[in-house]
Amino acid sequence: MKRFASMLLICTLFLSACAQAARTQTPQPDEPIILTDALGRQVTLQKLPQRIAVAGKASLMILDALYMFPEAKERVVAFEDAVQGDVNFIQLLDPEYPQKAFLKRDAGVEQFVTAEPDLVLLKSSQAEKYGAPIEALKIPVIYLDLETPEQYTRDLNVLGQIFGDEARAQELNQLYQGAVDEINQKVPAETAKPSVLVLQYSDTDGAVAFGVPPAGWMQTEMVELAGGRPVWKEANPGKGWAQVTIEQVAAWDPDLILVVSYKQDPGKVTASLKEDPQWQLLRAVKNGSLYGFPKDIYSWDQPDTRWLLGLEWLASRLHPGQFGQVDMLQKARDFYQSAYGLDAASYDAHLLPITQGDIH
Repeated sequence: MKRFASMLLICTLFLSACAQAARTQTPQPDEPIILTDALGRQVTLQKLPQRIAVAGKASLMILDALYMFPEAKERVVAFEDAVQGDVNFIQLLDPEYPQKAFLKRDAGVEQFVTAEPDLVLLKSSQAEKYGAPIEALKIPVIYLDLETPEQYTRDLNVLGQIFGDEARAQELNQLYQGAVDEINQKVPAETAKPSVLVLQYSDTDGAVAFGVPPAGWMQTEMVELAGGRPVWKEANPGKGWAQVTIEQVAAWDPDLILVVSYKQDPGKVTASLKEDPQWQLLRAVKNGSLYGFPKDIYSWDQPDTRWLLGLEWLASRLHPGQFGQVDMLQKARDFYQSAYGLDAASYDAHLLPITQGDIH
C-alpha cells in the first residue's frame, strides 16, 4: 500500500510539472497570425517572428513596452543604441545586449536588411517615412502608437499576439487598469476636481521658457484620469508643446502646478521657482502645491511604460485626503518587479539613485 501511495504521489507530481510546463511554454501556432495594427492595417504573419527590429523616432518607448514581455530578450535583435538619461535601461534588462545589431539614428532601410529581421516595429508617425521602402523588401511592418492609456491597452494586446503570449498582455493590461480602477474607486466622478497646470520647463543658454502639452496628449489625459481639471486644455489643440508666459500662468492661477523638466532635476527647478517673487503670487505656490514631476530614466509624464507611476503620483497629489501618505518609491519598486522582473536590489542599485522630482 505504501509503495502504491508513493508511486501515486510521484505520478501526481510529474503530471503537475507537465501542466506547469505547458502553461509557461510559448505557443508556436502553425497557422498564420492575423492582427490589426495602430493604423488599422490587417497584417498577416506566417509564424511567430523570431527576429524583431525596432527603429524610428521614439523607438525607445517601443522597446520599453517590448521588454515587459520575457520573449523580447531573445527575439528583439536590432534597435538604436540610444538612451534617455544616464542609465541604459535595456542593457540593464537584457544580458544579450552586446550581441544586438545597433542601428544608427534615423536608420535607412539598408540597415534593416543587414539585421535580417522578420518583423519591423515602428511608431505609426513613422509610416510615411519608412513604410513603403521596408515593405518593398517584403519585410512585414507593424505600427504602434503607445501614446495614450487607450492605445496602450490595444498595442499591448498586439504585442501579445506578436510574441504568442497573450496571457502576458492580459497581465500587463490588468496592471495598468488596476491603477485606474483604484483611482476611480477613491475619486468618484462627483468628487470636486482641482484645477491643474502641467508646465514643461526649459532653460537654453539662460533663456527660460514654459510650455503646455496638447489636449490629446498623455499628460492631459493623465490629469483627467487622476481626477483633475487641466486648465490649459482649450489653449493647445495642436500637436506639440505650446509656449506660455508667466502672465498666462498667473491668469490661470490653478490649484496645483506640476513642472516637467526633461534635462534638469524637476525638484531643483521648483525650488528655484518658489524663490521667484512673481511665482510667489500664485495660488499653487502659496498653498505649497507647486511640484516637480518625478522621473528616473524617463519622466513619468511621458507616454512611456512609466506613465502608470505618473498617474498614481498625480492622484496622490490631487487628492491627498483620499490616498493618504503614498510611498511612491515602493510603488516604483513594485512596478519594475511586475513589469520587468527587476527585483528591489536592482532597483535600489540602478534606478533609485537617478530618481528625481518631488516624489516624497
